[in-house]
Amino acid sequence: MDRVREVIADLKSYLEYLRGMGLEALPVSESIPMKRQANPSAVTRPGPTLEDVRSELGDCQRCKLHRTRRTIVFGEGNENAKLMFIGEGPGYDEDVQGRPFVGRAGQLLTKIIQSMQLQREDVYIANVIKCRPPQNRNPEPDEIASCSPFVLKQISAIRPTIICALGTFSAQMLLKTTAKITALRGKVFSLDATRVIPTYHPAFLLRNPEKKKDVWEDMKRIMEVLREEEKTD
Repeated sequence: MDRVREVIADLKSYLEYLRGMGLEALPVSESIPMKRQANPSAVTRPGPTLEDVRSELGDCQRCKLHRTRRTIVFGEGNENAKLMFIGEGPGYDEDVQGRPFVGRAGQLLTKIIQSMQLQREDVYIANVIKCRPPQNRNPEPDEIASCSPFVLKQISAIRPTIICALGTFSAQMLLKTTAKITALRGKVFSLDATRVIPTYHPAFLLRNPEKKKDVWEDMKRIMEVLREEEKTD
């Protein structure tokens, strides 16, 4: 019976995902949401808090990006999240608002999260680098080297069950690899006690909408892991 409910939940979530992506889909009259709860390991966790990490980051001038940024985009969401999304870096809208993933790619990410029967407030969203690169260029190695310790400390503070690495730069930094996202997505990796599931960046999906189906498969994998985690809690 539990398996039947999971299949129904997956089907209804997929239809909502298609509708959110602007595709035709049957209306969903009722959803079966995943149970949301705080990560119990985060309640008494040792080590730095997110506030500690933000304080250490300060008015960062550790790399050249501080010369052209407007704001530092630290991250936002549930500090006890079981699911964490990590992208590569802020864009124009993020630089203006000081929040991660609020532009067009961010709006798509929000729809993806909602299709998983979650809200942005249920997860934590951050980037490898905290300052916008000029003209939204790719982050350079020295910039990643300067900033990546802080996203790793964010992970240590949150201790999520799963990290969804959005795009090549995020996946490469977390997994210490030079492989491209096309070779990494669809697989599950480990980062200490946390699982890492790489997928395409939402900005890539805006340019290549045919890849949305692949991302949905990755989100289904994430939901399966979260359900299994709930069963053991």
